[in-house]
Amino acid sequence: MVKLDIISDPICPWCYIGKTNLDKALVQFPDHPFTIEWHPFQLNPDMPAGGMDRKAYLEGKFGGKEGAVKAYAPVVEHAEKAGAKINFEAMKVTPNTIDAHRLIHWAGIEGRQSFVVDLLFKAYFVDGRDIGDHEVLADIADTAEMDAAMVTKLLASDADVADIRARDAHSRKMGVNSVPTFIVDQKHAVPGAQPPEMWTKVITEIMEQLDAAE
Repeated sequence: MVKLDIISDPICPWCYIGKTNLDKALVQFPDHPFTIEWHPFQLNPDMPAGGMDRKAYLEGKFGGKEGAVKAYAPVVEHAEKAGAKINFEAMKVTPNTIDAHRLIHWAGIEGRQSFVVDLLFKAYFVDGRDIGDHEVLADIADTAEMDAAMVTKLLASDADVADIRARDAHSRKMGVNSVPTFIVDQKHAVPGAQPPEMWTKVITEIMEQLDAAE
């Protein structure tokens, strides 16, 4: 097996598009060689714990409504091309994602990481839910057949907060400054929401190399 580390944030539209494109390639290879692990990166590490009004946040970040619309035009275009649904009207809050990252970490312990990442993307981009809210995260945990009561208890504590922040800091120290960033076999960094065709090529080449080595 070949490790595929994915550094992302569940409120990052390019991460959502990138996973959608990766999944399109993976479905073509039921015996693909990847073992996937998700790693934390907060786009907004200084976001208040309760999040912010999304409209106000984006207009502040991009210098007004026109700037926000212009900045998101490529997102709309690439999301449509990938078939990644984004319900902009439903998205009211830009959350702090530290707790969502904790949930992803705990899901990894139970082998449900990619499923939980999918559920977080859907909750935020399609359903417009606040994935900084503990009840929403517990509901996602329940859907993923995790122990929602235990997740609620952990969320109420500071369990793994320091670890998530340290891993985020480690990625930045290694040179990651945007997400998604995919690291193939702990050697090759692939930044951005790559098209399915690129992943199809990579997977084909890796499988040919593995076959030749046998």
